[in-house]
Amino acid sequence: MMGTLAAGLAGKKIATFEDRYWADVEGDVENVNGILKITKIRVTYHLKVPPEKVAEAKEAFSSYITRCPAAQSISGCIDIKDDLIIEPPNTAH
Repeated sequence: MMGTLAAGLAGKKIATFEDRYWADVEGDVENVNGILKITKIRVTYHLKVPPEKVAEAKEAFSSYITRCPAAQSISGCIDIKDDLIIEPPNTAH
């Protein structure tokens, strides 16, 4: 998922170096009919971009998941929640 979003950002000339782009990921494992299953994944992307690139970053984020092979493979089986936090490029990670 992170790679698909990075590709969309690259298409908009937005850098995704590790000091500017990272994700926090959490998941829930639940007992479903006696079987442990991953039922939810929460991804919070962090992106540092200049103000003039914010709209383009949001546009890339709004459509990446429909093009993501990983997300589409688990769609309907695992609930995915994603969020994008945008910061100016000069803030510390």
